[in-house]
Amino acid sequence: MAATPRQTAAIAEASARTGTGARQQLGDLPEWNLTDLYPAMDSPELASDLDRAAREAMAFEAEWKGRLADEAAAGERGRLGQAIEAFDALEDLIGRIASYAGLLYAGDTSDPARAKLYGDMQQKLTDIGTHLLFFPLELNRIEDAVIEAAMDTSPGLARYRPWIVDLRMDRPYQLEDRIEQLFHEKSLTGRGAWNRLFDETMTALRFNVGGEELSLEPTLNRLQDPDGTVRREVADALATTLKSNLRVFTLIQNTLAKDKEISDRWRGFDDIADSRHLANRVEREVVDALAAAVKDAYPRLSHRYYAMKARWLGMDVLNHWDRNAPLPETPQEVIGWDEARQTVLSAYGAFDPRMADIARDFFDRNWIDAPVRPGKAPGAFAHPTVPSAHPYVLLNYLGKPRDVMTLAHELGHGVHQVLAARQGALMAATPLTLAETASVFGEMLTFRSLLARTENPRERKAMLAQKVEDMINTVVRQIAFYAFERRLHEARREGELTSDQIGQFWLEVQAESLGPAIRLGEGYETFWAYIPHFIHSPFYVYAYAFGDCLVNSLFAVYQQAESGFQDKYFEMLKAGGTKHHSELLAPFGLDASDPAFWQKGLSVIEGMIDELEAMEDSTS
Repeated sequence: MAATPRQTAAIAEASARTGTGARQQLGDLPEWNLTDLYPAMDSPELASDLDRAAREAMAFEAEWKGRLADEAAAGERGRLGQAIEAFDALEDLIGRIASYAGLLYAGDTSDPARAKLYGDMQQKLTDIGTHLLFFPLELNRIEDAVIEAAMDTSPGLARYRPWIVDLRMDRPYQLEDRIEQLFHEKSLTGRGAWNRLFDETMTALRFNVGGEELSLEPTLNRLQDPDGTVRREVADALATTLKSNLRVFTLIQNTLAKDKEISDRWRGFDDIADSRHLANRVEREVVDALAAAVKDAYPRLSHRYYAMKARWLGMDVLNHWDRNAPLPETPQEVIGWDEARQTVLSAYGAFDPRMADIARDFFDRNWIDAPVRPGKAPGAFAHPTVPSAHPYVLLNYLGKPRDVMTLAHELGHGVHQVLAARQGALMAATPLTLAETASVFGEMLTFRSLLARTENPRERKAMLAQKVEDMINTVVRQIAFYAFERRLHEARREGELTSDQIGQFWLEVQAESLGPAIRLGEGYETFWAYIPHFIHSPFYVYAYAFGDCLVNSLFAVYQQAESGFQDKYFEMLKAGGTKHHSELLAPFGLDASDPAFWQKGLSVIEGMIDELEAMEDSTS
């Protein structure tokens, strides 16, 4: 399709960033078509669905509130399965409205009309949700023996067994109904409002690089510029702008950390990350084993790699702005959209044609939004929306090799979400620890495909180095983020934190993880401020490391498997949120509770660093 004015501006920005001819090389970047959800912001369909959701939620409350225990006790004659089915349908309807508003807003967070719609929808859906809040709470008050007997005797209820079992894991932390309602309603003016303030503040920030006023995404992208002078200028620009806004970011972080502490204390969580572990359906001991294994491996991974990279670049140590500097061998040409598409689909198809077929729909049906635009949400994500629709993928594509890997990553999520959708709105969602599995696996497939057809030793070295850096960023860096969050949230329990305190936590944790070959210069103490995960999903970050190590182990099984791996893999993705990680990994002979499991995943990264060290002499 033809480029819009905004696309043209974005491509021009990318052209300035990547060299002459980038506009032509990027090609026509797709923008997503949200009409599969609703025709427009002011469409009668959206207004009608919002009205229907409100009516049906009130009717649902009137019909079922206070009756669930009796329905469960009635066994096969009871209608509890019917109630959950109606609740499932309502979740799909409400989710469709929320998804549309959220995706529209992500497309341009600076647009007042979109921001208003997003805010209005949040408020109205929160109000609607108050009529449904009783349902999971009341379900969880039914005695274990009663609900078990009902599931054994009622076919309609048995279908939802995984959801019911999963729901009851929250039982020990459930509060009285009116308090739960208060938490629910206040989230709009509490956590939700502070999240929105962060997003809109970050979107509005501009960073002066070489006289250009850039948003965050292209600014961060220039930290990969081959020119060290440019990289330093970028780091200074980041520090300058972040420092001038640090008061706001510090207040947001303090407020949200306190908000979480209040919620955790009322619910009775012992550890600051236990609520996240529960949401991820992973045991604290498993996460602790992962974090300990990665921390123990710092010297063998990041410390060793960055020392080697410093030698490659002719430096004694790397400045923090040199950490992601490209190697001299790294190709600098722009990768066009058509080539990126073909690269990913080819890698997916070589693994299994079914995987490529699902991913192809994202390209052919405009389920992807790729161009950089003013006001567009930074980064990348895959949004599952609801089972009655389909996922959408957001990227900020600038034609770099990392962008191709990001495309492969997000499409992995998308494939997973398509396959899991058959579980319905209540059971499709996958815990974060497993949600990263398909994305990282898709990324690995793409990397291995590219590496296999690269014969030039210097290019192979550059590709391996890039992959090692990505894995360090995913494993080492995310566990360091987790350690930073732990320090911040623990300290916040003792009182409000200053910007200097938070910055010191950041520097100490980063120095430990990156090692002596990285010099953390002035200004780096502010870089915590732009990380959105700290705001939107506290302690989310370890899920990346979990997923990466899991996929490394899974990929090793795939490489050694004679047949049947693909079918097992698809069954794992189709399960959505219906199975615990132990059940999903068992067919592959893997067990995340075994400390050796994590070492197996980390050894893959070590092996790549070993290969790079062996190549050092031959490519120097």
